[in-house]
Amino acid sequence: MRLVPVAILVALVLAVVGPRGADRPPPPARAPAVSAPPRLAPTPTPTPTPILRRPSRAVGLPWAGRLVHGRRLPVRGPGYATWDPIRKRVPNRAWRRWGTSRLVRIVSRVLAEYARGHRGAAPVLVGDLSRPRGGDFGPRYGGIGHASHQNGLDVDVYYPRRDGRRGIARRPDQVDRDGAQRLVDAFVRVGAQKVFVGPSLALHGPPRVVQALVHHDDHLHVRLRGT
Repeated sequence: MRLVPVAILVALVLAVVGPRGADRPPPPARAPAVSAPPRLAPTPTPTPTPILRRPSRAVGLPWAGRLVHGRRLPVRGPGYATWDPIRKRVPNRAWRRWGTSRLVRIVSRVLAEYARGHRGAAPVLVGDLSRPRGGDFGPRYGGIGHASHQNGLDVDVYYPRRDGRRGIARRPDQVDRDGAQRLVDAFVRVGAQKVFVGPSLALHGPPRVVQALVHHDDHLHVRLRGT
């Protein structure tokens, strides 16, 4: 009998059954690793640009002038409310409440101090200052108008009433004269150039500053010095 070489037998077996493990499916291919997205640095919060207010200026004279970069007196504040002398009501319209920043600051401060010394008193009423850019504030803007109030240095402040109620004193006998005198003194202390008062009220102060003037029996008219 003729023997078949071993190498030939091995080759025949592999041809029938295949190599070891050939019947197993190949392992699944690994998905490529996905790297995490890079972390972005937080966007810094922008610092708001400050709004720079230009300094206000009174130009010209109180009776022939204008207002540059004026400030508006708030409609009300500690110790005061604004009064519309044409519509006869609270508050005054916005376009009638403009002055220099110094005038607005002084009016607010004086009336807040007055309120602290008169606990429970009605708010003092503040009338007209100037128009937004100053200029003419005469009769075409209502009533008898103002001969001055043109450059942001003038303000009308109504006297407190004897009965303690909020409102305008229609007659001199309705004015709280002690309270009115305290207001006059307070505005003199802060350096008012003029304080015009009613001729029927006997209010007093330095004669070159505190002066009686017609149409002022219900309010005092304060004028600051120009800068």
